[in-house]
Amino acid sequence: MPDRDRFILSKGHCSAALYATLAEAGFIPRQMLREYMRPLSLLNGHPDRNKVPGVEANTGPLGHGLPIAAGAAKAAKITGASWRTFVLTGDGELQEGSNWEAAMAAAQFRLDNLTVIVDRNRLQQGDGTESTVSLEPLAERWWAFGFSVREVDGHDLDALIPMLRSVPFEAGRPNCVIAHTHKGRGVCRSWKTA
Repeated sequence: MPDRDRFILSKGHCSAALYATLAEAGFIPRQMLREYMRPLSLLNGHPDRNKVPGVEANTGPLGHGLPIAAGAAKAAKITGASWRTFVLTGDGELQEGSNWEAAMAAAQFRLDNLTVIVDRNRLQQGDGTESTVSLEPLAERWWAFGFSVREVDGHDLDALIPMLRSVPFEAGRPNCVIAHTHKGRGVCRSWKTA
């Protein structure tokens, strides 16, 4: 479907959620999910577009998804296509300079067909984001980089879905949705050893 919207999971280490979504949408059989992270499985820890249908870009190295998404959005503008590009980043990943270079380019090229969704859980490997390199004031930073910014409870689908459907927020400005989340919320599994 050449006119489909694009979704890039920049925080590729969250591949289990992407694979479950692809199975639900019929891109891969549900029973294939049992192979997740097994040796030689197609469903490894980082999504691979050459192995899994429905994956738009290989991700995992943090900071790669937004530059890829900006390129995809620019390609749509050049060709006059109407599809949009959405990219999900982690907040810790925003400490990678490549994200801010891509953000500057997105604003320069007026990519209002690009939406960055920031999973704002304030955690990264090893520590909290604010203890490592502070991101606050995050909304104001994105605004200063030329984005139209909205904040939302990332767990509230009744708020999140209409927000994503309403992009672009402003003509000529890329979009940023800061989704405030709590890591592990809603997970009810007990991790007891047998």
